[in-house]
Amino acid sequence: MPKTITAAVLTNDTGAHLGAYFPALAASPEAGRVVLGDPSGKAVAGARRGLGKKLVKVYKDHGELLAAEKPEMALVSMESRVAPRVIRQALEAGCHVFAEKPACLNAGEFAKLVKLADTKHLHLMLALANRTNPETQVARKLISGGKIGKVYGIELHIIADQTRLTSPAYHKRWYAQKARSGGGHLAWLGIHWLDLATYLTDTHVTHVTGFAENVGGQPLDVEDSAAVALRYANGTLGTLTSGYYLNRGYHTHIKIWGSKGWLHLNRYGGKPLTWESWKAGAPKGVQVWDGNTEPRGYTPFVQAAVRAAAGLAEPPVSSQESLRVLQTVYGLYRAQETGRTQSIG
Repeated sequence: MPKTITAAVLTNDTGAHLGAYFPALAASPEAGRVVLGDPSGKAVAGARRGLGKKLVKVYKDHGELLAAEKPEMALVSMESRVAPRVIRQALEAGCHVFAEKPACLNAGEFAKLVKLADTKHLHLMLALANRTNPETQVARKLISGGKIGKVYGIELHIIADQTRLTSPAYHKRWYAQKARSGGGHLAWLGIHWLDLATYLTDTHVTHVTGFAENVGGQPLDVEDSAAVALRYANGTLGTLTSGYYLNRGYHTHIKIWGSKGWLHLNRYGGKPLTWESWKAGAPKGVQVWDGNTEPRGYTPFVQAAVRAAAGLAEPPVSSQESLRVLQTVYGLYRAQETGRTQSIG
């Protein structure tokens, strides 16, 4: 029998992506039993549907759940304003934590949580689920294997629809209000591409600058557009465009330029992964990866997090990696406020 653990879902009426998290836990062999903590009760029906028999008990109080169940892992999904307090509760109770991003209103809050996690030898993992996508794994191996040589430059963009911003219902949600979310498009979506760039190239951001504005004019106090310039520890320079521009859907792009070639990830439309290498002995012309793009998204990432909490594998994202991407996001906001490039870490 595989080793199994108890996983807790700690949420409230602002929980995000629960419709993905519940089935992901249900599909995780190492999550033998799941308990739900939700003071609002709004997540109970969805948990019963998504988890089935794995859901063994529901609590109204997070502290009571942690004391009674002593779960090995807590999945925390709630608005950034209140998430740090619940994450701290879980860490103090001895739980590894998987947290919906951004999980804080500033990077300093999260740094304190990382320090606590490190002291207790626990994982604190942000929900950066694109890491486990098949094309991401192949691209990372190509880069680490030297197929495109030394990395010189990184181009990123992640564009979503502006249509959602016109909805009065959207305006009331926590991720559309800075006091509750910490930021807008960059903190909610752009963060994924910032993280992927460092994961693919095995480096980290040392400096960030740029701009974040509400260019669309909707009644929001978070940015719908960000233009980011980045310097990495390995000498690479990069850029990110992060915004709500489309009428519907997504447009994304990751291109990594090297001394001996380039690599392109294109999630929406076209081929998911192409590259070209002019190293000696490399196949000529543009190469196309035609592998299976499933499984992807939250299910394999949550499964990896559960395995890490069970002590069976390394975490899909480390506490320090989670902190660094948040430092980059909030560093950009600080650069916008001050007009000065920000050092990271």
